[in-house]
Amino acid sequence: MKASAFAYHDPKTVQELNSLLGSLDNVRILAGGQSLMPMLNMRYAFPDHVIDINHIAGLAEVVMTPQGLRIGAMTRQRIVREHPLVLEHAPVLAEALHWVGHVQTRARGTIGGSLCHLDPAAEQPCIAALYDAVLHVSGPRGPRDVAMRDWVMSYMTPNLEPDEALLGLTLPVWSAQGQTIGHGFHEFARRHGDYAIVAAAALVSLDAGGVVRRASIALAGVDVKPVRLAVAEQALVGHVLDQALIGTVSAMAATIEMMEDAHITPAYRGRLAQTMTKRALSDALNRATGGRNV
Repeated sequence: MKASAFAYHDPKTVQELNSLLGSLDNVRILAGGQSLMPMLNMRYAFPDHVIDINHIAGLAEVVMTPQGLRIGAMTRQRIVREHPLVLEHAPVLAEALHWVGHVQTRARGTIGGSLCHLDPAAEQPCIAALYDAVLHVSGPRGPRDVAMRDWVMSYMTPNLEPDEALLGLTLPVWSAQGQTIGHGFHEFARRHGDYAIVAAAALVSLDAGGVVRRASIALAGVDVKPVRLAVAEQALVGHVLDQALIGTVSAMAATIEMMEDAHITPAYRGRLAQTMTKRALSDALNRATGGRNV
C-alpha cells in the first residue's frame, strides 16, 4: 500500500515548527520515521500534514546541564548509544539501546520518536521512567516541561496537545558523592531486535559497606506505560545488597498487575518480570562492587 495524500512541511527552526503546529490541523511529525512511515504506508495513520523536523538546528544535541543530561529529541539512537556523556553519566541508557531494533534502525530512530510513539514495551521510555526524566515540549503557546510520570496518558498516547512537539528530555543523572553506582538492563523478546515481552532496568547506589542508599527499578511490557517498582525500591534502601535480598525484591515484581494479550498471559509476564528484575539487579550489584559480592 501507499500513504494517503498529505502536505509536506520542512521547518528549519523551532519558531517555524511552532507556527506550523498552530496553524495546521491533523498533523503528524516526522522524526526518524521508523514507526511513522510504516503506519503511513499501511494506512494506519491519515494525516493531512506531515512536518519533518530533521533539519531543525539544536534538536540532536547531548549536553550536560545543571539539571542533568539533556538529550535532544532528534538525537539518533546510535549516537546516544555511543556518546561519551551517556556512557559516563547514564550507561544504562546505552545498554538498553543495544536491545533496540538493529544497527540500521538505530541509525535513523530517535529518542524523541520512541518517547512519542510510546509502545508499552519500548526500552527508551523505560529508562526515562527509571531516571524520573523531564520532557521538554514546545508549541505556539510556549514551552512546558512534563515529568515522565505524567507523560503517558493512555495506550500509546503521550501528554502532548495536537499543536505541540517534543524537543528533548533531561535525565537527572545520579551523583556518586562517595558512593558507587551500579546499573543493569535485561529484557526477553522472541528475537533480538523485537519489542520486549518484559524488560527491567535497575540503578543502585551503595555506600562503602555495600548498603543501598538509593535504588530505582523500572519495568516495560507489563502495562501500557513503564512501571516503577516503588515498594521494591524501598525494600532495598538501608540494607546490604546481596543475592538473597535481590531474590526477595525480585519476587515483588511478579506481584503487580500485568497486562495480557492474545499471546502472553499475565502469569507468564509475572515470571518474566521477576527473572528480568533479578538479572538487572544482579548486574547492578556486580558493577557497583566490581564483582566482589556476586
